[in-house]
Amino acid sequence: MALKSTIYKVNLSIADIDHNYYADHALTLARHPSETDERMMIRLLALAIHAHELHSVCNGDGTLGFGAGLSDPDNPDVYLRDYTGRTRLWVEVGQPEDKPLNKACQKSDAVRVYAFNHAAEVWWKGIENKLSRMDKLQVWRVPTEGSQELAQLAERSMQMQATVQENAVTFSSDKGSVHIEPVRWK
Repeated sequence: MALKSTIYKVNLSIADIDHNYYADHALTLARHPSETDERMMIRLLALAIHAHELHSVCNGDGTLGFGAGLSDPDNPDVYLRDYTGRTRLWVEVGQPEDKPLNKACQKSDAVRVYAFNHAAEVWWKGIENKLSRMDKLQVWRVPTEGSQELAQLAERSMQMQATVQENAVTFSSDKGSVHIEPVRWK
């Protein structure tokens, strides 16, 4: 018998000062049995960082959400689609291979990777040259300490605030707050 995903409910208030975007999002996160809290929360971080693109890219007429995640490797972890169904943003979390990223670049207007944990530097050194020609791709490194602290905020039902300012994100909830400054590698 296969294990089922664990469902997390998140009420996320985003204040993106950099892009003048302020909105509340009621979200459902399905955490695959093999996914860690850390990876799940990095997906939430990526959504908060890119939420402003609902307006700046899709003029408010789009869908920002979570893909099937680990259960379907051909789907993004986070996506932004306009009203025509066109994928405007494809986000991957972790250390993906170059071939799926190349496919993502063909299917989407923009692709972002958020690498995290202690193995990210090793992954980057091994894949950097393979990704150099992908113009639509950006790769970001989330510091390990920040991703681990963010994982500590995970609960089945979350009330969270995310403040985006000067390319950094501060998440806060009744369990505490975490300040994360992703570093752009590509």
